[in-house]
Amino acid sequence: MRTELCGIEMKNPLIAASGTFGFGREFDELYDISCWGAVSVKGLTLRPRAGNPPARIAETASGMLNSIGLQNPGVDAFIRDELPWLVSRGIPVIANVAGSSEDEYAEAVRRLSDAPVSMIELNISCPNVKHGGVHFGTSPEAAREITAKARACCKHPLMVKLSPNVSDIAEIARAVEEAGADAVSLINTITGMAIDAVSRRPVLANITGGLSGPAIKPVALRMVWQAASAVKIPVVGMGGITTADDVAQFMIAGASAVMIGSANIADPMAGPRIIAGFERRLRELGADAPGDLVSSLRTDNPTDDGRM
Repeated sequence: MRTELCGIEMKNPLIAASGTFGFGREFDELYDISCWGAVSVKGLTLRPRAGNPPARIAETASGMLNSIGLQNPGVDAFIRDELPWLVSRGIPVIANVAGSSEDEYAEAVRRLSDAPVSMIELNISCPNVKHGGVHFGTSPEAAREITAKARACCKHPLMVKLSPNVSDIAEIARAVEEAGADAVSLINTITGMAIDAVSRRPVLANITGGLSGPAIKPVALRMVWQAASAVKIPVVGMGGITTADDVAQFMIAGASAVMIGSANIADPMAGPRIIAGFERRLRELGADAPGDLVSSLRTDNPTDDGRM
């Protein structure tokens, strides 16, 4: 089950996804979180953020909408109050970074570069306030620029988290690779909304939110395959993973590792359950190690054994 990602040794290829695992303390009350290959912490901004007003979460068919608004204590408080405990758990820590300008991203990355994190995950699904609110991750040029800015001050491996709300995910993946990204992770949530028919009002106070959960898995699988086909750097896949077979499918599509997100909210014990199940599933698929599955998708004609 051991996996290497950008030089980081992990005991397995499963990572707790940012935004669904907090800083790990609550889950560690239920089980030893060091069972994960790594933990990507709650998205961090340069300064503390209170987030959006409630309601901020809404259940949907086969998924959930969230509009948390990046509530977090800020980079400095994380380094001081949360990181020492996480490091003591003996698990690689991935710091997820967000911002509203290139300078904010760069300064947050700079401060984390001197901290004992294993990797920085750059969330480029945020609006660039200096350019009319256009999201960093929706154009190759903007994605390239913000990645290059972060790369220049990052001392750790740099992974860029891509938005699915684009017309060509491969083009964005190539742009961040060219700018120095060591890996890409995808997909982030898909923009959606929910409406209360009785009140005729949106369910979320922010009107729209990010859709995650099993409903987005087919889209995520497609985009992981497209990105993995377009770049030479590792791809970390996520989006609707709830079972060990889901993990295997994402790796076959091209993911070197996967992140488990909304499943942790629906089932707090999802992590150890999926990790144990994937170890069994590997044997059933005749694989000696997770890497044997990566990019093994067959696109030739179906055989004559009745399978399509």
